[in-house]
Amino acid sequence: MTASKHHRDEPTGTAHLDSTAQLMTRITSQLGTQLSHVRLDGSRRTPPQAPPAPPAPHTPPALVVVAHGSRDPRALATVHALLDKVREERPGLPVHLGHIELNEPLLTDTLAGLAPGRAVLAPLLLSRGYHVKQDIPAALATAPHLTARVAQPLGPHPLLVETLYARLVEAGWDPRPDARTRRTSGVVLAAAGSRDPDSAVDTARTAALLAERLGVPVVPAYASAAAPTVPAALRALAVRGRHRAAVAAYFTAPGRFATQCAQAAPWIAAAPLGAHTAMARLLLHHYDGTVASLAATPLQRQLTSA
Repeated sequence: MTASKHHRDEPTGTAHLDSTAQLMTRITSQLGTQLSHVRLDGSRRTPPQAPPAPPAPHTPPALVVVAHGSRDPRALATVHALLDKVREERPGLPVHLGHIELNEPLLTDTLAGLAPGRAVLAPLLLSRGYHVKQDIPAALATAPHLTARVAQPLGPHPLLVETLYARLVEAGWDPRPDARTRRTSGVVLAAAGSRDPDSAVDTARTAALLAERLGVPVVPAYASAAAPTVPAALRALAVRGRHRAAVAAYFTAPGRFATQCAQAAPWIAAAPLGAHTAMARLLLHHYDGTVASLAATPLQRQLTSA
């Protein structure tokens, strides 16, 4: 009987001792934790702070490339190829396309489809004129959900000159002409033309830069709205003894004007600027410069997300 009772009571006593040991362990642990927060002079230590959370991923302002638009299907294909090069040069950059007229998507539709935020509109246009000064700002005014700026037109710029030079060499221009060839050669820089005098100033500046690059005279000429015409510019070069005359196409893509100007060439006619790597880098150069000024501009509107 006694042995049996002792056997029944033994688990209860063991559990009591175990509970006491566990309690002492917890007290010792808590006391150690509290003491770790106290310096030797009795002052309390500042508990360590959790490391800061990593910054949220930064989304750069959208790049909206603004093309003129053309009925020639080669123009749209060329613009898409150029945008692909821009994306290759700058992975992760949101790149969009909008047209002023003739092609979809129209610029107003592209802007309407963008999420609220910042954007840079980069004209795929070669000089100042009505489209840059009026049409593009008017389209931007229809998108109050965006904080955006319009970049400069592409020209004049040395990267344009390098592209023009490359297209001339592709067409047959001698990159190392002798002295006689230089004396008899010249280039007509064929552009679309505009009634805005600033456009002519920009085109003339590009012609001057190309002349420095080639070492021969370069005469600006126009397909419409301005003088001289390409045939008139070619005649002016011939009067100066420049019978070996090439036509450089100052157009971003193939189209009616580019074809018309090329047909007037007595010798070689270069292809339009097109999807050259230098063109992609020029778009990004203007984008980066505009982003820098955009970043310093406070948001003018309260942006909300759907």
